[in-house]
Amino acid sequence: MNRIGTGALALAAALAATAASAAEKPVIAKICTNCHQPQAGSLRGYFDSAAFKSRSIQIRMDDAVEIVAFDPARLEVLEGARKEPAEYLRQVKKSHEIRIAFEEKDGKKVATAVSLKQPMKVPAEMLITTAELEKLVAQGPEKGAYTLIDSRPLPRFQEGFIPTAQNLPFPAFDKLQDKLPTDKARLLVFYCAGPTCSMSPKSADKAKALGYTNVRVYHEGMPAWSKGHFGLLAAQHLKEAWIDKDIPAVLLDVRPADEAEKGFIQGAVGMPAGALAKGLRTLPPADKKAPIIVYGAGQEAEQAAARIIAAGQSNVKVLAGGFEAWKSAGYPVATGKLGRKVAWAPKPRPGEIAWDEFTRLAKKIPADTLILDVRNDDEAQSGMIHGARQIPAEDLEKRLAELPRDKRIVAHCSTGVRAEMAYHLLKEKGFEKLAFLNGNIAIDNRGRFKLSR
Repeated sequence: MNRIGTGALALAAALAATAASAAEKPVIAKICTNCHQPQAGSLRGYFDSAAFKSRSIQIRMDDAVEIVAFDPARLEVLEGARKEPAEYLRQVKKSHEIRIAFEEKDGKKVATAVSLKQPMKVPAEMLITTAELEKLVAQGPEKGAYTLIDSRPLPRFQEGFIPTAQNLPFPAFDKLQDKLPTDKARLLVFYCAGPTCSMSPKSADKAKALGYTNVRVYHEGMPAWSKGHFGLLAAQHLKEAWIDKDIPAVLLDVRPADEAEKGFIQGAVGMPAGALAKGLRTLPPADKKAPIIVYGAGQEAEQAAARIIAAGQSNVKVLAGGFEAWKSAGYPVATGKLGRKVAWAPKPRPGEIAWDEFTRLAKKIPADTLILDVRNDDEAQSGMIHGARQIPAEDLEKRLAELPRDKRIVAHCSTGVRAEMAYHLLKEKGFEKLAFLNGNIAIDNRGRFKLSR
């Protein structure tokens, strides 16, 4: 084979390896690709956590996780914040869109700069307030003479939408623009996932470019609406986006018990509207933001949802069309006695171990298990679980040879943040039997421990 052929094969192999590596470890969340392209030395995704003792940031790109080291003395905050980088990171909210610029040092990613996605700028004359949107929704599209458009991708729309909205995802705007009304003077209101989301402002710009003359943006979006109002779900959405995906939610049937027992949605809890005052006390704490999906007949579900929201819940949805819509769609119907006890727990994070299982393991560590304590030396001095091995999170990558590959490794720290980072690091390094404790743990000098949220 000549040199050109050999070189071409080598180049092809290198490109294939690069592509395979990119496929294995994405550097940008899918939703970010609507406006950005992957860049060398850059990660774009959602902020997960920051561990200040091990000086690590965890960023999530959809289902993938990346851990990046940082030095507070050298980390640059790009949007001109006056706060120190460490203080800045402490105030970042989980799931906020973040960009991390990094460089590779000894095979390790080290952050050089961070920036949070800032609110999109929308001209004041294009903005519509929550109060104004409330009035339109109360009137309905015909009387209010408006079209409300959810610019989020379909999976987000299926999780719940503002009543009267239709879905026209920004990424597919050009293909679906025929869904817009023919009357270009009609009021169009676009919304998406909140002030930092670009999808509704950019959809509004596209609509104006098409000649629509009365275009507004509900800039606060679905997060603000959900604080004081319920969202809607279609029966198909409930089945496909919630039940089929096994996403934990509280499903409430608010019809009278004798009616509900003739047919209900499997997994529903009976909470008749007449007994709602008592039932409210059984719902998960409001700060947990548990998804609560309400269905009934007629207006009873909406009225019940409003009372649930008034009690402090902020993630409430109503099944459009109620039980009849579910039944008419041909979806499974259960009969008999409905449950009366609400049991809800958020879906575990990948690798998370149940507390009772961790407690059982830690009290008598099996021969095939290693409890890995990734706290710092000073933390471990106050007490360790008997039989655990301590390697500080910041030293873990340098001390992989000390860990057995034929045992299950269960990591813990003091809060769960560094333990989760350790889980992802070990997984990336080829360890297979892994778990981590997600929660606070206090250990005394006799090895006794207590777990808490």
